[in-house]
Amino acid sequence: MRLPPARDPAAPEAPRPARWPAELPPRAAGPAITHLLYLHGFRSSPASFKAQRVAARAAALREAGRPLLWACPQLPGAPAQALRLLRWIVGSWPMASTAVIGSSLGGFYADLIAQERGCRAVLLNPAVNPARDLARYIGSHPSWHDPASQLVFTAADVADLAAMQAARGRPGPQTLAVIATGDEVLDASEMQAHCAGARCWVGEGGDHALGDFDTVFAALQHFLGLDAVRDDGDPPGPP
Repeated sequence: MRLPPARDPAAPEAPRPARWPAELPPRAAGPAITHLLYLHGFRSSPASFKAQRVAARAAALREAGRPLLWACPQLPGAPAQALRLLRWIVGSWPMASTAVIGSSLGGFYADLIAQERGCRAVLLNPAVNPARDLARYIGSHPSWHDPASQLVFTAADVADLAAMQAARGRPGPQTLAVIATGDEVLDASEMQAHCAGARCWVGEGGDHALGDFDTVFAALQHFLGLDAVRDDGDPPGPP
């Protein structure tokens, strides 16, 4: 993992559009989503442009009358603390109608939660081996959205990530992996190998931030059934 240059991710850079598949990914099986969790990446926050976009959609669906509980916590820098927080948040949620979306390191956590709980997930350029990739960033780092706030990352945090990786399996078809081959921070081929059992939606080119998020967002909404105010879940079977 190579951290991008300092900037304000709340507003995307001039996008480097990827060539995404012409067809949207098929919708995941299951009842209508009633609980939605978004997880930001390393040094990021709920103020990121992707988190804000999903939050706006969740608000629009609620205002239109669709029941949808939305959560997007500020994740602690320590992975063990972050995972405890996420397990606490989803502990009482109905997993059949829960979905978790995660970007970069948040995608790693989303993968863990989805595999533990059996819910649907969308992984946006997910970190696959964060213990290896973040080992070089031990130390104190300013938050992207609040430079006065420092994230302290330690050798113990790297060890915790390694333990999480060792206990993790591979995502299945209830997970959508959105991967840009032009990702300048993470290895797209490594993402595709890890997510081979999931539904992979791969764009040629693009970037780590998914600056052309409009296209990706349409795919994400379709997969989770968030592209319509009314979603009755799986179609009924034959009489």
